[in-house]
Amino acid sequence: MSRAAPLRPFLIAKDEEGHFRLTVRETRYNSQGYPLVSEKLQEEVFSTAAAAKAHARDHFGAQAGQYATK
Repeated sequence: MSRAAPLRPFLIAKDEEGHFRLTVRETRYNSQGYPLVSEKLQEEVFSTAAAAKAHARDHFGAQAGQYATK
């Protein structure tokens, strides 16, 4: 059974107030290959998407290509 492309582990989204928030996602697979995704919204608020990316890189070891935006 082929797996779909995994979600990018770092989601950067703009909230209603115009701040950027970072969500860290972890994808695991059950015994049938079905993806199980857990998400944790980080408490920090950022003024720019670049600041959120820098935080992910410094604290979670994020690399280029691992970010998704919403």
